[in-house]
Amino acid sequence: MPENSILQRNIAGLRAVLDTLTPLESALNRAADLLADALLSGHKLLACGNGGSAADSSHLTTEFVVRFQADRRPYPAISFTANGGDLTACGNDYSFDEVFARQVRAYGQRGDILFAFTTSGNSENVLRAIATAKREGITTVAFLGRTGGRTAGMADVELIVTDEVTARIQEAHKLLLHTICEMVEVRLHAAAARGDQPTQ
Repeated sequence: MPENSILQRNIAGLRAVLDTLTPLESALNRAADLLADALLSGHKLLACGNGGSAADSSHLTTEFVVRFQADRRPYPAISFTANGGDLTACGNDYSFDEVFARQVRAYGQRGDILFAFTTSGNSENVLRAIATAKREGITTVAFLGRTGGRTAGMADVELIVTDEVTARIQEAHKLLLHTICEMVEVRLHAAAARGDQPTQ
């Protein structure tokens, strides 16, 4: 492999970003606890994001509707990026800024939890989704990048990957996402072993 190849540079860049994530452990634990509490009390996981972050939001919800690692019962999780009809109708009839907030109002209930992804921290539709969720009594977790942008300080829990390269931020978000899935699944399995079922 050539010295300083693109692959080598990207590996080195990602390694440097991953080394900055340890201080997020407390916030990560809180996000996992809040998500587990919501699911075990009969509430839903909601998620949204744009572009690559849209794929992350769908990835996250799929891990709970299906499974992450071991077999278990499914849990309710909705990605607001998955329904092309909702997205395009809302974008056409209202504006693209409203495509997630309107779905929060349609599907969200007090006690649910919203995971919102924006690498810039400045996606207007994500900001509006978080603001709407908070008004509706929905817990919010934000996956952010760079300085957190205008979203910083809005969510109940925020996980900021302080890098400037969108691809590295998204790769770090994926690790954080998978870590939360593993942590929550441990709690879900423990609840199932005790015979606990969601209360709603």
